[in-house]
Formats: sequence, C-alpha cells, structure tokens
Amino acid sequence: MREMSPHERVVTAMRREQPDRVPKTASFTPTIQEKFVEATGETNPADYFGFETRGIGFAAPEQLPDFMPWYPDGVPEGTVFSEYGTGRFPAGFYHFTGKVYPLENAATVANLEAFPWPDYTPTCRHAHLEESCKALHDAGWAVNGGVGHIWEGAWQLTRMEKLMEAMVFDHDFAAFIFDRITEDRAFMAMRVAEAGADIIHCGDDVGMQDRLMMSPDMWREWLKPRWAKVIKAAKDANPDCLAFYHSDGDIRQVIDDLIEIGFDILNPVQPECMDPAQLKREYGDRVALWGCIGTQTTMPFGTADEVRANVKWTIENAGQGGGLLIAPTHILEPEVPWENIVALFEAVDEYGKY
Repeated sequence: MREMSPHERVVTAMRREQPDRVPKTASFTPTIQEKFVEATGETNPADYFGFETRGIGFAAPEQLPDFMPWYPDGVPEGTVFSEYGTGRFPAGFYHFTGKVYPLENAATVANLEAFPWPDYTPTCRHAHLEESCKALHDAGWAVNGGVGHIWEGAWQLTRMEKLMEAMVFDHDFAAFIFDRITEDRAFMAMRVAEAGADIIHCGDDVGMQDRLMMSPDMWREWLKPRWAKVIKAAKDANPDCLAFYHSDGDIRQVIDDLIEIGFDILNPVQPECMDPAQLKREYGDRVALWGCIGTQTTMPFGTADEVRANVKWTIENAGQGGGLLIAPTHILEPEVPWENIVALFEAVDEYGKY
C-alpha cells in the first residue's frame, strides 16, 4: 500500500475503510505540556508525534457583555466568563476550575429572553474559516471543525439539577434554552462544513460509568432531534463532511440513534465503560471509533509495556479493516507518566501498519 498523506489516512479510516496505518492524536493538560517541553525541547506535540489532524474554529467575539447583573451575589475572585456567561474560577488543583451559572436564578421564559445570548453570525467570527481550512489541507492535514455542545452548554447556564427539573416540570423553560443553543450549533456546523472541514467535532457528556445520566427516552425527546438538526445543517452544506460525537461513559443505549441521525464517529470509547472490540463487532460497518485507550486505568496506572500491549490489542480487535483512530480517551492528565505517553505513540507506529 502506498504512503498516504495525513489527510487521506484520517478520512479513509473514519470512512471505515483501510488506510496505510492507524492514525493517532491526543490532547495535553498544561502539566503534561510542561513534561513534553522538558523531555523533548519542542513545543508542538502534534508535530513531534505526527498527529494527522488539525483544527479550525470560530473567532472569539470582539467583546463580551456584562454578565454581572446575572450574578446578584457576585462571583469568586479570578472568575472568567464564556460567551454564554458561565463563569470559571481557579479551584486550586492543577487546571481544574469551579463554575458559576448565570441562569441559576432565572425562573421564567421572560428571564431567558432578556439574557444576552451570544451571536455567532457576524462575519468577523467566521470569514477566516475557508482560508484556514485550505491552508491546513494544502499542508496535508485532515481538518476538524469545532462545533461544541448542546446538553453541556445548557446545564452550564442553569446548573444541572435545575435544568433536569425543568425538563420534567417546566417544558417551555428547558426548550427555550435547548433551542437557542441548537441554533448556534447548527449555524457553526453549517459554516465549518461549508468551509471544507473533513470532520465536525461536537457532542455532549451524557454517559456515566455504567449508564446514561438520563433515561434513553428523555435523551431521545430532548437531544436527539436537536442533534439531528445540527448534523443536517452540516451535511446539507457539505455532504462529504463526517460528524464526530463525543460523550464520556457508557452510551450504548443510544448508539443506534446517533448513527440514525448521521453521526459517523464515536469518541472517546472509554474501555472502562464500553468494550471497543464489542462495539467494532456490532457497529463497525456503520460507525468509526476514535479513542479507545483508557485514561482511567492504563495511561495513568499501567506500565509502558502495558500501554504498548493495550495499543496492540486495540488495533487488532477494534481496528480490523480501518475505522479506528487511536487516542487517549481524555486529555492527558497530570498523573500520566511521560514514558507511557511515549509508549502510546511508539506502539501506534509499530503495530498500526496494515
């Protein structure tokens, strides 16, 4: 088999065809980035380890509104706001943060209508996407377009308990929030797909360790039709675009639904929650797998040899014929030994050739 470009390798694999070898990627926390710089003298892990994907995304707004009227009791020192007004403040433990919620005290749809919602439509936020995508394609990379979340964005406005209560007892309140966020995600998906992205990255953490955090029927009522709208917007703009869905945990109860509405890739496929080999057997003809190397077990607590063995097993059992991109299932946390990170990528290079 001839040597493929990184772009060809990723797209071929995610279309469930066989590339020349298994592609790979990872994300680093600040602590792991420091370990990387110290060990290698380099600053770019993607270039150093040969990751095959690069990303494009919307520009930040020129200015955020004043969210303080939505926090009558104030916010902790050091709080920074997202464009939805969710505040994050230092939690005193590595990169982790605490949160405050702008709509925690909102009680009516009128309150929601008065909220300063973000606007993704100004040209200054997305006019660069075509040029950015072309530059990355010209350099040979597969291009991911960041789209974001629906469920996570919604509960981070209100607090999770409040939103779940509204989903049961105050339909109009919950629907307003979900619909408003869905409109943003659909516009973003349309634009990154239109710009030429190979993959749109989106999803929601709706899985716990052994089940969904809501009933499958509730997920189908509230989230399935809204994600269907987002994926349709992307694929209407660019039918070749692949749709990537991220959720931690065990989401087996809704995998068929995700495939039905147009998702092509599942991530992160935590092996502590779902067996990648079983998913390959049951769904490998309909969806690709991205991830599969556990960050709850193998990466932080295994030896380098155990990491290599895990990569080899995953490729042999979840990568037959393509349909696999190897990655740690989460951003690499501070407790992961440097030698395990090296072992991961060396093993992909060693065992990932078809």
